[in-house]
Amino acid sequence: MEAIHTRSKVPQKAILVGITCPDSYQSYSQPLEELANLATTAGIEVLYRITQARAIAHPRTYTGSGKVIEIKTMLMNLQADGVIYDDDLTPMQGKELESSLGVPVMDRTELILHIFNHRAQSREAKLQVELAELEYMLPRLKRLWRHLDRYEGGIGMKGPGEKQLELDKRLLKKRIQELSVLLQTIQERKAREVQKRSSNFITVGIVGYTNAGKSTLMNALTHADVLVEHHLFSTLETRTRLWDLCQGRKVMLSDTVGFIDKLPHHLVASFRATLEEAAQADLLLHVVDAAHPDVFHLIEVVENVLEELGLGEKSPLLVFNKSDAITDPALLANLQQKYPQNVAIAAKYGQNLDQLAKRVLEMIEADMVDLVVNIPVTQGKLLAWIEEYGRILSKELQAEQVVFHVRLTQSNANWLMYQLTGESHNSKKDWLA
Repeated sequence: MEAIHTRSKVPQKAILVGITCPDSYQSYSQPLEELANLATTAGIEVLYRITQARAIAHPRTYTGSGKVIEIKTMLMNLQADGVIYDDDLTPMQGKELESSLGVPVMDRTELILHIFNHRAQSREAKLQVELAELEYMLPRLKRLWRHLDRYEGGIGMKGPGEKQLELDKRLLKKRIQELSVLLQTIQERKAREVQKRSSNFITVGIVGYTNAGKSTLMNALTHADVLVEHHLFSTLETRTRLWDLCQGRKVMLSDTVGFIDKLPHHLVASFRATLEEAAQADLLLHVVDAAHPDVFHLIEVVENVLEELGLGEKSPLLVFNKSDAITDPALLANLQQKYPQNVAIAAKYGQNLDQLAKRVLEMIEADMVDLVVNIPVTQGKLLAWIEEYGRILSKELQAEQVVFHVRLTQSNANWLMYQLTGESHNSKKDWLA
């Protein structure tokens, strides 16, 4: 069964609609700007933007019946062929709006899924997108009936004594279960791969809001030739390369999928395997577009997603990218005051990348563990591993063993002690006890 698109028809020219709620964040200077960027990324021309101040969305029409009439008028005047809403629509809202407006209606999640569907290249990414699409589609099955002809193998064929809708729901639930099991297997395999690699190298993960310049930074640090586009979600697959910090000290650097405001929860869940590199990293670099007008909010969004992924305890190094584009020096000063653990760079021009490497090395070494270990001379591979991945403070040959005083990252120290004792040591507290 192959992946499907969430819509049989995506508009070419659309009107954007959103509400501004007093109890939620809104960019009042540029309403619907991010939704417009998403639409542009999807190849949709934005003709007009309509906002309405409401405490909560209308249960049937999102904006209220009066605004629906205004939207319909604008559709006719501008000859737009679709409407995109800035929030998720309930099945009832979607059905009501399509009936009232007479054109295809998309919500924010559906637009993001459409982009992901076209961006996904690897088999893993395609499976992740398919799972997110089906979970989105299931409660909206009746409204999205026309999409089911993309499936092969039986959807649309009646079973004995079953109603059509019940059969379709059952088949979708079965496929969701299959995909969940398959992706869980992929996630477990990827976790093992990352852990194995982590035993040999210090690992650094790049996270951040989409379009913050993560791929540009990856290229600048590793010459990885990663695709760089001025579009949201240019990167869906994780890419890992060697980064030579200085004096031969190398780490594995991974670039991950970007985050975004109102990122659907089930989409985050689907992409857990992709974010395994960040979960296992010894250090996270949180890349921030420092010149963005809503920079403080973007930082908060990424912190919330990291919390949702169970990575809230990690303390990322804030990397204020595009600092050369900041027109108000007070803004950078405020950022650095609020987030003292930071480095300001301009990845596109290679500005301050040496300072970033120095700061990363300092943070890695600050979290290192000093060990004194006795390694039998017959353990040639283990001796070579310590020489390559540890900082040797002293070494002494005694009888048939080598006594090392060695400094290692916590993850490498955990791995080494497991090889020697068979016992797991999962935190720095274990070494300080």
